[in-house]
Amino acid sequence: MSKNLNENLISSLIDRNSKVLDIGCGNGDLLFHLEKVKKINGQGIEISPNGVQESVAKGLSVIQGDADIDLASFPDNAFDVVILSHTLQATHKPKEVLIEMLRIGKKCIISIPNFGYWKYRIQMLFMGVMPVSKTLSEPWYATGNIHLCTLRDFIELCELLNISIDEAFRNTTHSIKKINKPNSYLNNLLSIEGIFVLSNN
Repeated sequence: MSKNLNENLISSLIDRNSKVLDIGCGNGDLLFHLEKVKKINGQGIEISPNGVQESVAKGLSVIQGDADIDLASFPDNAFDVVILSHTLQATHKPKEVLIEMLRIGKKCIISIPNFGYWKYRIQMLFMGVMPVSKTLSEPWYATGNIHLCTLRDFIELCELLNISIDEAFRNTTHSIKKINKPNSYLNNLLSIEGIFVLSNN
């Protein structure tokens, strides 16, 4: 359900016929959905050879690459929209990746798992172990997530980099709600993930 909610939300934020780059596109499901629903001109970049192979099998334009390194090869404002969905926390240089995204895209859509979610806090507090859940599904020793953060952490990074948060949403597992006050304590506490629309100030 959460995956479909994300796809529908991201689709609603993108104009028809836009030129879109999906960074860390996985098996290409989101790109495929956007090409079908919004008739986008889509391109993907994915570090996993299997992900690239599955994407290409769907007829998508996807190349193998590393967001930490290969975004520098794209020209300024090359895309109308750049998407980074559940990938930032797996990068080695999240700050630099954000900067590159906003250089090559006129608008950026990013979703991140929220390490400040109340259930994760309880697991840490009472069980003394790193959280495992649907959105953080691997144990600490096997996960590709190396830079987990909370919604508040991410908002503060955007402020540091002078990045404008044009719209923000929170996923509560059953629904996605628009955030009117991104710094609200409850947003950080009650969301399994945040979805943000960013642009340069």
